[in-house]
Amino acid sequence: MSRNGLVTDGEGWFVVNARESRWRETGPLGAFCTFEGKRRFPHFGINVSVLEPGEAMARYHRENAQEAFLVLSGTCTLVVEGEERLLTAWDFFHCPPGTEHVIVATGEESAVVVAVGARGRGRGATVYPVCEAAARYGASVERETTKSAEAYAGFPKWQWAPYAEEWLPGTLVPRA
Repeated sequence: MSRNGLVTDGEGWFVVNARESRWRETGPLGAFCTFEGKRRFPHFGINVSVLEPGEAMARYHRENAQEAFLVLSGTCTLVVEGEERLLTAWDFFHCPPGTEHVIVATGEESAVVVAVGARGRGRGATVYPVCEAAARYGASVERETTKSAEAYAGFPKWQWAPYAEEWLPGTLVPRA
């Protein structure tokens, strides 16, 4: 247990509710939990992201690994390969390696999105290209880069945070 929620510190199996897990607040990039502790999961990462209207999950980018996204609640705009697509609850976006993309909450309420991505991407595997459609949402870089520090310059550094009750719909059922 950390002061901001439950974290794992081993290699065995575990169960944790997202509301009890440790979260990160990233300012204009929303809040998310990874369910991971000091050691990252070796094969894939999984995040539950909560985005307020106008917040993007990331900068517009492409990676060398497969990703997948499922909108659980709210309304988002997916910018994929320079085109915009509306996403609503239960819409699934499969993102093959090399696909340029970003998801932005564009409804009147917060959006909850589950993201899963393969690990082992290697150095220099993420490219942040310029995209006019993503720029309309403040989610594009001004100049293409492969350096995340450049892509996210001007954004506040994320901080660990305890779960906030308003982030996820539904109620926490106490465990026996």
